[in-house]
Formats: sequence, structure tokens, C-alpha cells
Amino acid sequence: MKNINNKINVAVIGLGKSGIAAANLARRKGYNVFASDSGKVKTHSAMKLNKEVAVEFGKHSDKVLESDIIVKSPGISSDLPIFKAAQERNIPVMSEFDFALNFVKPKRFIAVTGTNGKTTTTTLIYEIIKKAYKNTVVVGNIGYPLSSLAEKINAKTIVVAELSSYQLEDSPDFRPDISVILNITPDHLKHHKTMKNYIKAKSNVFINQKNKDFVIYNYQDKILRKITSNINASAFSFNANLKKTNTIYYENGNIYIRYKNKKITLSPDIKIPGRHNIDNILSSVAAAFLSGIKPDIIEKVISSFKGVEHRIEFVKNIKSISYYNDSKATNVDSTKVALEAFDKNIQLILGGQDKGSPYKPIYNLIKKKVKNIFLIGEATPIIKKELKGSAQMYECGTLLNALKKIQTVAEEKDIVLFSPACASFDQFENFEHRGQEFKKIVLSLK
Repeated sequence: MKNINNKINVAVIGLGKSGIAAANLARRKGYNVFASDSGKVKTHSAMKLNKEVAVEFGKHSDKVLESDIIVKSPGISSDLPIFKAAQERNIPVMSEFDFALNFVKPKRFIAVTGTNGKTTTTTLIYEIIKKAYKNTVVVGNIGYPLSSLAEKINAKTIVVAELSSYQLEDSPDFRPDISVILNITPDHLKHHKTMKNYIKAKSNVFINQKNKDFVIYNYQDKILRKITSNINASAFSFNANLKKTNTIYYENGNIYIRYKNKKITLSPDIKIPGRHNIDNILSSVAAAFLSGIKPDIIEKVISSFKGVEHRIEFVKNIKSISYYNDSKATNVDSTKVALEAFDKNIQLILGGQDKGSPYKPIYNLIKKKVKNIFLIGEATPIIKKELKGSAQMYECGTLLNALKKIQTVAEEKDIVLFSPACASFDQFENFEHRGQEFKKIVLSLK
């Protein structure tokens, strides 16, 4: 978090949800604000922008460089010429999240990141803590940008944040009280260029933590074991029975917490399927427990938790064929997790905007469990080439065409799984929009 007390002029690059929130917050705080977006004005919700914010569309002009600081929206490439020019002029660039941190001092800050499982884990942590502590908010990739809620957060507020590598790469000074890092597998490599850069961005969630802070990490992830081996924060592992303190694991239907030479047992009625969700639950329990939430409350919330929208979400059963919406699967590893949640007889819909990661890691799972693949979106030729021979493939172009084709080949007791392994931006606004469209089409089928 950079000190911005002596700054007057703020430029915001990118007018998505985060950019608009940052621009409005900056204006409310008395800064002169200039917002710049390379898109066309008709494609943006400019009406949500404070009328006192000066704005340009279709370019990033030199007017951006008249600012004292630049706030960069998540996902925008740092290679843009405007950022190189800013660097030459020593104009600091920060994320929307980092900018908003200047205006919040909560009771506790819990930050969740990882390649997969962030939304489920963040939601569950929020639900548990909210049950015991009403003054709790959820921000980041789910809920609202931190900038939107900054003025409602005070010294009595607990903040739970889902943070992507995009947000973390531009927040090098961030220090949460509790960080949760679930896993690291290849993702967003077109943006980050290398796996090393991606790991570095993720590491920002715990790199500044001190001894009294906690980092909760997946012991089974070799990358995480390595990057957390020499940190200042107190490490709390999950997914391993280490027979020592500061660990949490699942065994024979029970959750066991080892902390300060005590062993605490929880026996929740878990309703969300898949081994991956055990990991999400363990990390959530650890975060809530370390926040002082009583075990009985944690157990009750877990037992009532039915998962999140767009993540292996059951939609409808039509003629004994079950349809599942897994639009949140925006990378290959996430689709791998979804495939592992079912036994066989899968009709799989794949495709969207390619993210630069190989599809080969799901080849054997597809060969074992999938009857047919239905390809949609820009990534069709890439997926077709890499997964050739794994299953029968149909090039469908759109979700509607894929679902129409499925109706002609699917049989009783089949599973229709929409788990695209790709970004959504070739045909949709985001993965939520994509998932809603899938459900809308399925619910209209007869």
C-alpha cells in the first residue's frame, strides 16, 4: 500500500466495475480524477461514474501522465505504453485494491487466493464469520470492489476478500491478518508471461505478513510448500495430518484441528461434492477458527452450506439426464476437478477464450469418463488438436448449438457437464453471464 496523502491528481485506467469504484472513491475523497478506457463509450456503464470525473474512451492519452498516481484495473497488461511512460516519469501505479487499502483499517483482514476454489472458500469463510459476527463484509472478486465499501469499513469490521493474481500483482505492500492460499497451477499465463511471474503475484498475499499473522496453505501443493518454507507469518497447513500443532485435516468423515497442543474435532454434514471441496472446507474452517469463531458455529454453517453458483451447480434433470453448470471453471485444472467429481457417462462442453495453458492434463480423465466433447468459442481448434483421440468431438460454436446437439446424443443417466476450461470473454461479459446463459437454455429445454 503506497502512501497517497500528498497526492492530488488520480488517473484510473480501465472502467470495469473495479475502475469505476476506484474513480468514484477517489472523487469522494477530494482527488481530481481522470478516467481512461481503451474501449468505446457505448460498451461501458459510464453513467455509474461520478459526473465530476473527467473521462476518455478509445485510447489512453498523455493526459493520464498529468496525474500523481495511476490506479490500474485488474487484468490490464502492465506492458501498455502508458505504463512504461508513467514509469519513466516516476508516476506510481497501483491496483484498485491497493488504492482502497489507504482508506480502510478493519478489525481483521482475511485474504483468499489460489488458482481454484477461491470463490467457494471465500464465501464459506464469510458465511461462517457472519453467523457469529454481523459486522463482516466480503469484497474483491466476489461481492463488491473494496473501493465500493471502503467508507463503510471501520475498526469493528472483519473483511473477507477473494483476490486474483491480477489484483495481487499490483498490491506488493498488502498485509492481511490471515492469508489463505489454496493451490497454484498454470493459469493466466498469457497475462503473466511465465509461471514464475504468476507465482510471484500470488505470493504477494503473504509476503509482508509478520509473526502474529497467519498463512493457511495446502500442504499437498509442492509449490506452496516451497514458497511458504521461509516466511515470517505463522504457518497453518491444511490437508495433512502432521501430528503437530498448527494443522487441520480431514479423516473418516471428521475434521481435526491441531493448535497449541490441543486437538479439536468437528463432525459436519458436508453437502458439497468432490475432494476439492474438502480442501476448501478445511481452509475455511482454519480461517474462521483462527478468527475466534467457536467450533459449534463453524460446524453448523458447514452443514448447511450448499456451494456457490456456477461451480458444479446442479441445474435440471431432463429425461434422467442431469445438467451441471460449472462456468466458473475458467482454467484446465478447474475442469479437471469437475471431471473428478463424477464417475462416468459425461457429455462435456469445453471452450471459450484460450488462456495459454495446455489441455493435455485432462486427456486421460476425458478418455476414462467422457462420452463426447462439444466445443464452443475461439479455443475450438486448439482444444481439438490437443485432445484428439480422447473422445468423440463436435464443433458447435455456441452454447445453444452444443446443448441442441447434446439432446440428440445423450442417453439416460448421462451427466451434461458445462466446464469450459477457458475464459468467457470471446462470447460473454464474464463467467457469471456465461453460466446464466447456460442455465437459461437448459431450463428452457423440454
